[in-house]
Amino acid sequence: MSFEMGPSRPPSEARSLLLRITRGCPWHRCEFCSSHRTMKFELRTVEEIKKDIETAKIIADHIKELSWKSGLGGNIIEAADQVHANPPSEGYRIVALWLYFGGKTVFLQDADSLIMRTPDLVEVLRFLRQTFPQITRVTSYGRSKTAAKKTPEEMREIHDAGLTRLHMGLESGSDEVLNYVQKGTTAEHHLKGGKHVVESGISLCEYVMPGLGGKRWSAEHARETARVLNEINPAFIRLRSLSIREDIPLYQKWASGEFELLSDDETVQEIKELIERLEVTSYLASDHVENLLQEVEGQLPEDKGKMLEVIAQYQQLSPQERLNFQFGQRAGYYSTLSDIHNPHLRERVNSAIAHITDQEKYLPQLILDLKKRFLV
Repeated sequence: MSFEMGPSRPPSEARSLLLRITRGCPWHRCEFCSSHRTMKFELRTVEEIKKDIETAKIIADHIKELSWKSGLGGNIIEAADQVHANPPSEGYRIVALWLYFGGKTVFLQDADSLIMRTPDLVEVLRFLRQTFPQITRVTSYGRSKTAAKKTPEEMREIHDAGLTRLHMGLESGSDEVLNYVQKGTTAEHHLKGGKHVVESGISLCEYVMPGLGGKRWSAEHARETARVLNEINPAFIRLRSLSIREDIPLYQKWASGEFELLSDDETVQEIKELIERLEVTSYLASDHVENLLQEVEGQLPEDKGKMLEVIAQYQQLSPQERLNFQFGQRAGYYSTLSDIHNPHLRERVNSAIAHITDQEKYLPQLILDLKKRFLV
């Protein structure tokens, strides 16, 4: 007994029940992304989705029964833990993990659930809420261009039916950058779609990609992205620094010299310029391994000074110390900037660097190779 699940979700939805609403991405041409590129986009039927929800409900009820029949006194967490350790199917594993962490949040896959007809999406959301009345949050990915095509009334209806948060890839507010990486949208789409979401009452999480403009558009990328975010004022802004890997189209432009990748120092400076221009009441998160300074995080505007201070501390390090931190963070020795002052960790990083011959030539390339291990 199982149900269909897609390949991706935001890191913040790691404890959510995953339900597949659509397959793939309706655009799948973004040059910085490898997800869904070879997958044909398909809309799932309301009947298929409802059947999956019913299956998840049957599994959840079975695990709850086991919490009594197995002598656990109704302890659902213990029962879920036992099932998760030896699940009869992937569906059981996912539902058990979900119940273990409270069974309160759901994430709808894949890349753009908003592309469903509004009546169909509303029917799915209502059925989901009726089946699992304990749910407190239902989230999904959505494209700003799709949200821009929905009327404000449709977005409010979707919110009222039970969708509480949307994750959107803004990436950049610069039309030059968006066009160059074939995002398939514009700053105007971002603004219209983002405002539709915010005004509907749905919590909006916008993803920004530092470095996406390369050296050519770095200043414009920071400036225009801040401008668009200031007009939308989303609930969350999440940083996802660009990483170049062989499986994304942008890699070929970089390999040929057409696209000039920002160094870590230049990316930090770009993030500084973005934050300085932000006039929002959003929570800025740096919760991804791609980001060098993951402690640059907080509630705006009150934590702006704290975030800029972290950046200032990094920029005040000597070039050798910054390189030490870049290697140590990418290699997994350091978690935060303050770790560079831990003598034990510093010694381990220095020892690892000492084994690299011709450090001036090979260390920057090794840092770049370490970054390629991570997902965009």
